[in-house]
Amino acid sequence: MNKFIPGMLVTALALAASSAFAAGGEIAVIVKSANSNYWQNVQKGANASLKEVNGYTMTFQGPAAESNIADEVNMVENAINRHVAGIVLAPSDPDALIPAVKKAWEAHIPVVIVDSALGDAGKPYYQSFLTTDNKKAGELCAQEMIAKVGTTGKIAVMSYVPGAGSEIGRVGGFTDYIKAHSKLEIVGPFYSQSQMATALNQTTDVLASHPDLKGIFGANEPTAVGMGRALTQSGKAHKVVAVGFDGNQDLQGFVKDGTIDAIAVQGSYQMGYLGMKTVVNVIEHKPVQKLLDTGVVMVNQGNIDKPEAMNVLY
Repeated sequence: MNKFIPGMLVTALALAASSAFAAGGEIAVIVKSANSNYWQNVQKGANASLKEVNGYTMTFQGPAAESNIADEVNMVENAINRHVAGIVLAPSDPDALIPAVKKAWEAHIPVVIVDSALGDAGKPYYQSFLTTDNKKAGELCAQEMIAKVGTTGKIAVMSYVPGAGSEIGRVGGFTDYIKAHSKLEIVGPFYSQSQMATALNQTTDVLASHPDLKGIFGANEPTAVGMGRALTQSGKAHKVVAVGFDGNQDLQGFVKDGTIDAIAVQGSYQMGYLGMKTVVNVIEHKPVQKLLDTGVVMVNQGNIDKPEAMNVLY
């Protein structure tokens, strides 16, 4: 995971390329899936930002599922073909989206990446990357887990889409920290493909096959919701320590009733709000940060009703 470098501005090459960008027009916001509260919160942020700029419209799209990578590639290519003014993109795969982002660059359409990284080969073709420091967030979840279960025993990792940029950093940060700071045995990871029902079934199976499980980590919104429901349905709630990721209404309820001990909540609204603001700044030849950390807040019963949590929950 690359370290964040505050204040880094777009390269001279990117600024030179941006001189051909035309102000005004459509901004295409394309996310991993349109069917998740997390991505809908990104949309809310983008809509709020849109009201603060003049001359722009916005379209919002995402595949039916985060695993439908080819559909997202097609959405980017279609946006290029209709000559949008700019693109805000949450890539579902670090490599599969690079050719489409390169096409946008060649067409002088600025691209701002949010949430998940493109592979290194794609770095010359986008102007800014707004994201959670997923490695750090995964480490925070691991610290929470160790604080609750101790340094010995067995824990499970319920992940989502293998190879997604956020998944690599987040789950990698979690497992690396666990291995470096404890003797906990890790079961998994299991991949839900960001489908809640799949995560529910997988978690139910893991709980049944590992009755000595002390803790479990659900690494994104649909996975953590499925994990919470499985804990409740199996009677393992309050018996197995659970740490989740993201902060929709379901997950807030699980924290409040103690089914899930803590959730790491990203600034999804900020990704949409700042993503829109950033792409407009590029179009209008204003300097932007190449890399921006949008933050994460650990939310538990002790702070869920406090401003620090309420500002990121959705």
